[in-house]
Amino acid sequence: MEKKAFVTKEMIEEIVKTYPTPFHIYDEKGIRENAKKLKEAFAWNKGYKEFFAVKATPNPFLINILRDYGCGTDCSSMTELMLSHAMDIPGEDIMFSSNDTPAEEFAYAAKIGATINLDDFTHIQFLEDTIGYLPKTLSCRYNPGGYFSIANSIMDNPGDAKYGFTTEQMFEGYKIMKAKGVENFGIHAFLASNTVTNDYYPTLAKQLFELAVKLKEETGAHITFINLSGGVGVPYRPDQEPNDIMVIGEGVRKVYEEVLVPAGMGDVKIYTELGRFMLAPYGHLVTKVIHEKHTHKEYLGVDACAVNLMRPAMYGAYHHITVLGKENQPCDHKYDVTGSLCENNDKFAIDRMLPKVEIGDYIAIHEAGAHGYSMGYNYNGKLKSAELLLKEDGSVQLIRRAETPKDYFATFDQFDIYKKLGF
Repeated sequence: MEKKAFVTKEMIEEIVKTYPTPFHIYDEKGIRENAKKLKEAFAWNKGYKEFFAVKATPNPFLINILRDYGCGTDCSSMTELMLSHAMDIPGEDIMFSSNDTPAEEFAYAAKIGATINLDDFTHIQFLEDTIGYLPKTLSCRYNPGGYFSIANSIMDNPGDAKYGFTTEQMFEGYKIMKAKGVENFGIHAFLASNTVTNDYYPTLAKQLFELAVKLKEETGAHITFINLSGGVGVPYRPDQEPNDIMVIGEGVRKVYEEVLVPAGMGDVKIYTELGRFMLAPYGHLVTKVIHEKHTHKEYLGVDACAVNLMRPAMYGAYHHITVLGKENQPCDHKYDVTGSLCENNDKFAIDRMLPKVEIGDYIAIHEAGAHGYSMGYNYNGKLKSAELLLKEDGSVQLIRRAETPKDYFATFDQFDIYKKLGF
């Protein structure tokens, strides 16, 4: 699959007159087309809803675009809940899926009417002790253990993950919750990350649908929704074929008809919690080449670093790079593309074949629209950069300003550093 940037050199040269690099920029047109297609893929299920994983890209401007297509939010922390509530998102459109959860976060989720998805068996009692009751609707996160496989391919290792109830705990937990007055139950599972296969959701769905039937039969629990969570990934590498969400939706429908409908559960709602799939391909980190270094290797130094996109440093993750204005030139030069952190893993690419790059060139780093800005940090005193939205009409909107030194020093309340720096 050929990867093309949604911005050109000429566009960036105009944008940087107002917003200097580095910055994240998002493609409104692409986001809308993708959200519309997801909605169509699951239109067969009357209660379907996508709860966008806020952790992927916690920006209200982008979340509001997704809201136009009926999306809610999936939150994992107090501040994500607060953001959703501040955006006037109703409680029924907020899913709270957290782990090792502080009591005050459970209390806030209950207060705003979010659907709570419990991560651990002990959290049943912890939640009741915290808020004094169990909500009428509760969900539990399932972890069957072992390996999650599709055909003969191992996709991930749930048995080594910290999340979820065991199979036995699901049955015991639903019995306890039903006895304590819970009326509507959900099942949630996230068993593989960033899968690039149309078979992941249907395979997961079959496992969860069969579990739902057994839970209903053995505990009498009224299962109202099944949350397939995330895990549908994007092709970071050019040689990967993207998922076809229409094929995925049809695959889930087929299993739904085979397992749930015959069991009298044809009214169960299907939920998803996609983050990466929703936004990753529609965001670039745009950065400028500011140095060349010729030592044991050929290095390109850019004005972004791992604080802007930490996945390559943290995971060794591949992110495709386009040298803007040189898309049609041969990739016949080998470079390490680096940032300025005092860490040797601060590299966006290692031994990457690119066109001949010169100081002043702009590069677009692909698939930075999810788990890009949101994973940023302030190591070395680095400041997080701006977020921009390329609107459908071609204009550019600032949707989050860049941090300033004043922001960085703002939490030193007990030190007069503000005065000394003239803030």
